[in-house]
Amino acid sequence: MKPPRIPISKRLLDLCLTCLALILLSPILLLIALLVRIRLGSPVLFKQQRPGYLGKPFFIYKFRTMTDDRDAQGNLLPDAERLTHFGHFLRSASLDELPELFNVLRGEMSLVGPRPLLMQYLERYSAEQARRHNVLPGITGWAQINGRNALSWEDKFRLDVWYVDHWSFWLDVKILFLTLVKVLKREGINQPGYATAEEFMGNENHAAN
Repeated sequence: MKPPRIPISKRLLDLCLTCLALILLSPILLLIALLVRIRLGSPVLFKQQRPGYLGKPFFIYKFRTMTDDRDAQGNLLPDAERLTHFGHFLRSASLDELPELFNVLRGEMSLVGPRPLLMQYLERYSAEQARRHNVLPGITGWAQINGRNALSWEDKFRLDVWYVDHWSFWLDVKILFLTLVKVLKREGINQPGYATAEEFMGNENHAAN
């Protein structure tokens, strides 16, 4: 079976809106970069390999929101302990995601699509859940406007696959509009007790909980 193709209309929407956003938001991007450098030090950007379209790896970029604090053994402290108040503000306002616009410009991401998660999750998905990679990963998505990190993993993946099966140009426009509303309300930023969300350990592990 041939892999699904990325619709031209989706790519054109991404390019037009991303170029406009980068022009309009460039002063904000520079200001945040300066504040991150002052408050958290270097590097200003967080860089991590994530699975993209059809699971192909790429490097995602975000503004850094955590310190590099470690315990006596040299191990990084849990995320919740390294997340600063300034970092929490960036996350709650989704400002830490702005550098991903460059990922969109490069064609590694879309403005709308399932969020790119961790590489180690690839082997933990069911065949149905893995279909979330049949489209470009997105800065926002159907799961993000329907609960974000407050959702269970199973619900997130179900919504991601629903998006893959029901994609349309106007659905993307609707999701982008509703994302602005969600950002202003700052809903579903994290799961209780986690800086963002608990790690996905696979379907059998979650079924046993």
